[in-house]
Amino acid sequence: MTAPLKHSDPIIPDPIVVDVALAERTYDIVIGRNVLPSLGARIAKLRPGVRTAIVTDRTVAKHWLTATEASLAAADIPTSHIIVEEGEGSKSYAGLEKVSEALIAAKIERNDLVIALGGGVVGDLAGFAAAIVRRGVDFVQVPTSLLAQVDSSVGGKTGINSPQGKNLLGAFHQPVMVVADTAVLDTLSPRQFRSGYAEVAKYGVLGDHQFFTWLEANHADIMRGGAAREHAIATSCRAKAGVVSRDERENGERALLNLGHTFGHALEAVTGFSDRLFHGEGVSVGMVLAAQLSAQLGMIAESDATRVQHHLADVGLPTKLQDIAGFAQEGLADADTLMALMAQDKKVKRGKLTFILLEAVGRAVIANDVDPATVRAFLHQKLTG
Repeated sequence: MTAPLKHSDPIIPDPIVVDVALAERTYDIVIGRNVLPSLGARIAKLRPGVRTAIVTDRTVAKHWLTATEASLAAADIPTSHIIVEEGEGSKSYAGLEKVSEALIAAKIERNDLVIALGGGVVGDLAGFAAAIVRRGVDFVQVPTSLLAQVDSSVGGKTGINSPQGKNLLGAFHQPVMVVADTAVLDTLSPRQFRSGYAEVAKYGVLGDHQFFTWLEANHADIMRGGAAREHAIATSCRAKAGVVSRDERENGERALLNLGHTFGHALEAVTGFSDRLFHGEGVSVGMVLAAQLSAQLGMIAESDATRVQHHLADVGLPTKLQDIAGFAQEGLADADTLMALMAQDKKVKRGKLTFILLEAVGRAVIANDVDPATVRAFLHQKLTG
């Protein structure tokens, strides 16, 4: 991970610009309150004469489509829009077909831009469509959820879900710019914001103990929207940008960013990729499971696993399987079901599961040699409480 910032009551300039260093494909992440009105001017400077198409969902469109279109119009940038349904259901073959065909119908060409205006679902879907339409159209991420601002909008992972698992179809396709307006987060429900916070905490747990300690002390101000919010988002983006610049296609270090995701994606699958379990909530439970498995394997102390669990619980996130709505009562999965779903994880190599585990709070490692029987027994234990 990149060197940690000094986490001490920061005074945040507005906007903050984080550089994602990828040689000729380097791009900026612009972070700040009320930066959305500058989107048109930034695009006009980056790509003079461009045309655009906005992909968004119904809920985001109600709040931010008009303002986005106004910003583009002020910069004399022609645009059209494509509206999809909210939720993981749009990250499907049908959703991809709808967006791709609409982009073609709008005559979006290779030198034009797709604008992904929304959370992680819209960003993944719009980015994948941009990657395949006319063999590749550039796109801009305008993330409107905390989860998207700190994670999914940065790094170029795009894709859709398969009935067999999460994000199993996709492409690496980097955006040409990310504009993260923290003011748009004010429209999120508390549950949506907390879900995104799981990805913020992840950066501390996996690679920055100082940041995690700072989060323990400042999470309330992040929730309220104080100066700590911009600082947390910028720190998270710097951490991810550093990893992506060193390992763009996840051949090594970038896999660490999947802390909690092997378990979390399996839990999302058994809950039908529905609002029963938001992505960040699955990551939260998955991080705790990863910490507890690390403790069981003797890699960290039980107190470290408990520390991670307590912090996530303090902000109101689920931390155990029984916290998932209906999970225990409906018997949604047994250990074998979860193991089968994890076997579809993208980190599986030669049929062997790869786990991201902890050597300390703030130091994650890639583990390729965990005995499946140990994991199965661990899950059975957690399922039975």
